[in-house]
Amino acid sequence: MTEAFGLTDVGRKRQHNEDSMLVDASLGLFIVADGMGGHAAGEVASMRATEVVRQHMVSNRHLLKDLSTNTSQDARNAAQALMEVAIQRACADIFRMALADPTKRGMGTTFVCLAVSGNKGVIGHVGDSRIYLVRHGQCHRLTEDHTLVAAQLKAGTITKEQAATSQYRNVITRAVGIQESVQVDTLIVDLFPGDLFLLCSDGLHGYLDDDEVLPLVQGSQPSDLPKRFVDLANERGGKDNITAVVVKVSGEGTMEAETSEAQSRMEALRKIPLFRHLTYKEQTAVLSIATTRTFPAGREIVVEGQPGEELFVVIRGRVVIEKSGVEIAELRPGGHFGEMGLIDNAPRSATVRAVEPTRTMVISRSDLMGLMKRESILAVKMLWSFVQVLSDRLRATNSELSEARQELAVAQAIQPFAEE
Repeated sequence: MTEAFGLTDVGRKRQHNEDSMLVDASLGLFIVADGMGGHAAGEVASMRATEVVRQHMVSNRHLLKDLSTNTSQDARNAAQALMEVAIQRACADIFRMALADPTKRGMGTTFVCLAVSGNKGVIGHVGDSRIYLVRHGQCHRLTEDHTLVAAQLKAGTITKEQAATSQYRNVITRAVGIQESVQVDTLIVDLFPGDLFLLCSDGLHGYLDDDEVLPLVQGSQPSDLPKRFVDLANERGGKDNITAVVVKVSGEGTMEAETSEAQSRMEALRKIPLFRHLTYKEQTAVLSIATTRTFPAGREIVVEGQPGEELFVVIRGRVVIEKSGVEIAELRPGGHFGEMGLIDNAPRSATVRAVEPTRTMVISRSDLMGLMKRESILAVKMLWSFVQVLSDRLRATNSELSEARQELAVAQAIQPFAEE
């Protein structure tokens, strides 16, 4: 399913290497951790975090295995919780070690992890190590740096140009082990044949613009890439330890139907106005809360007058929309309906019926609200998109009412002549 390669290097300025990595293709677990603390404490923290997470993932491997065969939201939640608990355990363990040894006080580590199970990947992230995904000729960053500068950029208090030269570029706002617990970012991604993931410490991405990743990857063998990345960082200064782990997803063992459906889900989501302006990472987060549901021909999917809180997207098949028993529209793959259910539990305005076996992607209001609470920027974009959609609908309704009033006025004007 995957092949993976990694390399870590002390760089040109440091005396010892505080980075740690794990490349275990048989387990499907890949880690990069960048330690901090000095006096070898950073090395201890990064190695300990890597080992604790590995042990916890091995002990609960059945939860990852379940994710590969179970598409329910419960299975996804369990896999994400597994990743979070593993990193939290590492955090508490390192914190206790630091308390017990005064020479290691304040030690901690950044941490980024990819766990692969079937055609699903689970990402866990704390700090400023990163994961990039190269897919279909495009490169996407799947993690957000937990740094002061990143927070300032998000708040709009500095520009990208100012961020590049800020004296606070290396100030971390989250790390594993500095405190007894830490907020962990998790994400579930669908895996496609040909996907390539790059996990790296800031010793690499500090010398690498995001738009440089794709050209470096294209035309290179995965086995050659870690050294190529490390050499690049050293050529550009090598002031920090450098670690690069490359994971390539092969087509072998991947079910074609599942891959095709995952691609269809992403393509459909990106065309929906509500989600069109989200980043690839944010769209992936929305897909991670979506479920799938199949309806036989003739089955009602939503019923006019009944409440509902779900958005449906047609992945395969065909549905018709009926108003008061009259067919008013037909939707094919990529079409969607029910988005107002994401706002409130108001009665459905029409009935939607499958006219042939139909598979849909379903996003519920409660799951979307939970995601928006965790992702503030995504929430702002979603709320703005809701406003735009409602504004468009209001303008369309006003236009229809205006036309109806004009037709009524014309009819009233000609009525006397008709009576004569």
